Amino acid sequence: MTISYEQFCPVAMASEVLCSRWTVLLLRELCAGSTRFNNLRRGLPRMSPALLSKRLKELEDAGVLEHVLIRKTPETYEYHLTDAGRELGPVIEAIGIWGHRWVESEPSLDNLDVQLLMWDMRRNLDVTPLPSRKLNIQFIYPELDTARRDFWLLVDPKEGADLCSIDPGFDVDLYVRTDLRTMTAIWMGLDSVQQARKDDRLELIGDNAVAKSMQTWLGLSPFAVQEKQVN
Repeated sequence: MTISYEQFCPVAMASEVLCSRWTVLLLRELCAGSTRFNNLRRGLPRMSPALLSKRLKELEDAGVLEHVLIRKTPETYEYHLTDAGRELGPVIEAIGIWGHRWVESEPSLDNLDVQLLMWDMRRNLDVTPLPSRKLNIQFIYPELDTARRDFWLLVDPKEGADLCSIDPGFDVDLYVRTDLRTMTAIWMGLDSVQQARKDDRLELIGDNAVAKSMQTWLGLSPFAVQEKQVN
């Protein structure tokens, strides 16, 4: 039996593991610290549960991750990267940097997912410039349907941030009213809070100190600092 060069080529071998649909995005979530199935789903809202289960099994078979039983009743598992999986971290980061520098942004801004945006914002929020008390920040996207219009970031200076799509019932410290395209552009580093407020595309109502420091506590996408190389 003749064995082709491609079967021995490391790039081809790696592509067998990494290049199936959604796999790189799933690895991004795992590298960012998501370990529970439901959290992985929140970071990949357009991926079906069945396909997510399949990709997790494939990555486990490839030695990239392992599932760990953390509670017997109810049976609860977490997914943890192995040494091989953690070594993919710089690879995923490099793909993101390349995409931000070289892929045209406009098509991305025309195909947005509010749940993914808010989940990323929650994960990267910086509590350092915020008051040392619990905060409730409500984001309102008027152009979206009722089910996707409102989100609440619950900020705890000790525990970080949590995200709710149902009103948690706490007093709101800051209302953030804008359109999804503007908020995404700010998050990607293509726009700024100051400019969006000046152009009346972003309205902040509530705690003045929290409003003034929004550009800082928002955190921004990890790739926002990368300079664009496309027109």
